[in-house]
Amino acid sequence: MKGAIHPMKKMAIVLAAGQGKRMKSKLYKVLHSVCGKPMVSHVLDAVRGASCERTVVIVGHGAEAVQSTLGDSVEYALQAVQLGTGHAVMQAESLIADEDGVTVVICGDTPLVRKETVEAMIELHVAQGAAATILTAELADPTGYGRIVRGADNGVLRIVEHKDCTMAESAIKEINTGTYCFDNRKLFQALKQVTNSNAQGEYYLTDVIGILQLEGNGIVACLVEDSSEAIGVNDRIALGEAERLMRLRINTGHQVNGVTFIDAAHTYVEANVTIGSDTILYPGTVLRGQTSIGADCIIGPSTELTDTIVGDGSTIRQSVAEGAELEEECNVGPFAYLRPGTKLGRHVKIGDFVEIKNTVIGEHSKVPHLSYVGDALVGAHVNIGCGAITANYDGYNKSKTEIGDHVFVGSNSNLIAPVKIGNGAYIVAGSTITHNVPDNDVAIARERQVNKPGYAEKLRARAKAKKEKETE
Repeated sequence: MKGAIHPMKKMAIVLAAGQGKRMKSKLYKVLHSVCGKPMVSHVLDAVRGASCERTVVIVGHGAEAVQSTLGDSVEYALQAVQLGTGHAVMQAESLIADEDGVTVVICGDTPLVRKETVEAMIELHVAQGAAATILTAELADPTGYGRIVRGADNGVLRIVEHKDCTMAESAIKEINTGTYCFDNRKLFQALKQVTNSNAQGEYYLTDVIGILQLEGNGIVACLVEDSSEAIGVNDRIALGEAERLMRLRINTGHQVNGVTFIDAAHTYVEANVTIGSDTILYPGTVLRGQTSIGADCIIGPSTELTDTIVGDGSTIRQSVAEGAELEEECNVGPFAYLRPGTKLGRHVKIGDFVEIKNTVIGEHSKVPHLSYVGDALVGAHVNIGCGAITANYDGYNKSKTEIGDHVFVGSNSNLIAPVKIGNGAYIVAGSTITHNVPDNDVAIARERQVNKPGYAEKLRARAKAKKEKETE
């Protein structure tokens, strides 16, 4: 009965077979990223969020790359030759044509469509008992888009392509976004009647709307609240605009959840990043991948974190981290580099011009400045002095350095791996350590200083004479 909403199966067909020539790229169009996620993945998030139980992705150009990106989470149908949107949907016939329910048809290059919008379209479609529902948007400048002509009952009378509009129709601001919801069986029945008798020789999905109307079916339109969701990305200009709008949406969402952006326009947060409340992000901060920032943190300025976990209350300034994990109250930077495999315990300090790689550092330890620590296990309450390094690579193999708790490593020390420094040991500044140091020992490994009285003048005279000879 019209107006009653009954549970029914929800499905989706995502059109992702076009080549995207205007992108002028080796990368297949729907795989171009918007805020760190391929466009087609944003679309899949929207239809999954709207509880679509089955999703069929229509692939064509770059089919293997799309399947490799999306994996087994969806079903695939191949459109070997691109003969229009109607033809693309036809390729899903063998998979879902016999299903009862509703099917969303959406383009894979519309990354800004929200799950709430897809849900609203489905709900309206079911409530109205429609055969088809068209997602529409109102644009200040609708040039180039098909116009939605509504009847006295507010239902859709027809879609008129821009080139075919009368003066009155050209003034209509409501346009067809190219996203639809159909009664699944009626969709595939109508597709059998679609022909390619047009200048392009293609099968258009919009023809299904006219066929359903001629059969007496109701067609309704669902007007999207945010017209930016209608953006389809066909070139780099549109890609940049989608990136800008998505970044604004992401940043606004974090602000609503209690994150402070000092300058949101110059702070870049990708789609999968999570951030705790009362964290402050300074300009130039770039958060990528699966990065997770805790509460009460200070990040930036000019900091780039990729796939990095940051514990509550930590500060990272003017630094880069990739694949690192920081526990609570860590202090990093400025100008530090945390490479994959870095794990910092609570209250660890990593200072300026320090590089850490594949290393676990225990709580309350410090590497304050100008050091490299790689392939190491560092205990708690350790101080690693300025200019100290772990020499972990012999040209062929990586070796491990192990440093116990409460160790002091003096400035300009070299720890030649593999080597173990025991608990409470003290490495004298300037030492090159090649053997293990037992607990609480002091290690001195440097040449004894020799002073030669007055010899500096002889060295200067020798150097001056050499220079004069070379310039003769």
